[in-house]
Amino acid sequence: MESNEASVQYNRWNEDNMNIQVHSQSRLIGLYNGLCTGRLGIVMKAAVSLTVMVAIYIVGYITGYYVHRC
Repeated sequence: MESNEASVQYNRWNEDNMNIQVHSQSRLIGLYNGLCTGRLGIVMKAAVSLTVMVAIYIVGYITGYYVHRC
């Protein structure tokens, strides 16, 4: 991960050639920080985990029904 501070890139042999860039926080990182951290992040992870477990249970139930059907 890159820091939010300004980064300085320069050519070591030519100090007149300096490039200074300020990295701004992208919208994706802002969305990640909003949805995946803190209290809301814990709720989101629990909801996704529960949804995945229910989906796996349903797929297993349907598969078992068709496999063991006589």
